[in-house]
Amino acid sequence: MGGTARLAAYAAHSEQSRGRRYPEPSPTYRNEFDRDRDRIIHSTAFRRLMYKTQVFVYDEGDHYRTRLTHSLEVAQVARSVARVLSLSEPLTEAIALAHDLGHTPFGHAGQEALNAVMAPFGGFEHNLQSLRVVDLLEERYADFPGLNLTFEAREGILKHCSLKNARELGDVGQRFIERTQPSLEAQLVDVADLIAYNNHDVDDGLRSGLITLDELRGISLFHEHSGTVLKAHPDLPLRRLIHETVRRMMNALITDLIAESRRRIADAAPGSIDDVRTAGKVLIGFSPDMEQRSTELHRFLRKCLYEHARVKEMTDSAARMVQGLFKAYFEDISCMPAEFTARAEQEEKGKGPSGRARIVADYIAGMTDRFATREYQRHLAAQD
Repeated sequence: MGGTARLAAYAAHSEQSRGRRYPEPSPTYRNEFDRDRDRIIHSTAFRRLMYKTQVFVYDEGDHYRTRLTHSLEVAQVARSVARVLSLSEPLTEAIALAHDLGHTPFGHAGQEALNAVMAPFGGFEHNLQSLRVVDLLEERYADFPGLNLTFEAREGILKHCSLKNARELGDVGQRFIERTQPSLEAQLVDVADLIAYNNHDVDDGLRSGLITLDELRGISLFHEHSGTVLKAHPDLPLRRLIHETVRRMMNALITDLIAESRRRIADAAPGSIDDVRTAGKVLIGFSPDMEQRSTELHRFLRKCLYEHARVKEMTDSAARMVQGLFKAYFEDISCMPAEFTARAEQEEKGKGPSGRARIVADYIAGMTDRFATREYQRHLAAQD
């Protein structure tokens, strides 16, 4: 089931999937990638994204993006492009919805803080953690741990990986060793992620007042489209001006992405997903001019928004909480729920302190912003 006749030969076809880690009967009224997407949507980790930071923590305001709304926006962009390029929409959506499942509380500050304290124990990277969530940490099914997703969904979730980690991951890590490419669906989600967070961070940054229209008019992509909007609607209220400008920026990026990807695919002429994997380069991407303009926007946001003093104050506080929680749990694993305490004891028997630390990292990475804050106040606030 699922209607794959309209898919391009180079797309990921569910009936040709490399399968699941634990064999299951095929679904009756869905294809395999539909099942992947649905399992992700119903997962606990997906629901937690509602209360995990994108840029601004939950108590900064109700209208800022969270990891959940970001993931939905990535899925919307990626699914739309997948349809035009005749790729698998269910697989594209599954990868997009799952790509941040392993993200820590407090955004990148939380990740960096957890990576710092995990450095003696193998480090922490949210991309690998997302795979760990779907492979192991979700507990829903009687016959297997995790969500038992298809190889293609798991491959797409794992965007980056060191050779050391790749050697430990089996089939899904093999492409990093062989230096081959993932499916076009996975390549597409990678770019859709960039489009979504760049443009929506512009919106949130302006809403917060941390960046201004005058600053953004020095960025070519924003300058072009805000100028077009103002020329057509000189009296447009500010919020509508911002939304209309961001909407047009996204349209320009997506239109360019489609045109350039079509050109690359036509040049490479892949006849199957295996040809995509051995193409020697990514086939989904921007034209050189749009790549430069997108990079200019991203560098602006990094300098003027992500490194802004107010955001830095917030991220410093977040880092202190994450590192404090790690120390507290590592020193006394009984502070964690019973199931995590038991796992930490079991892992420590086989792997020593690194096993203990990994379970502590699992527990912290799964927290929402507000739960991490409450836990810090419960265990450590008196020390501040």
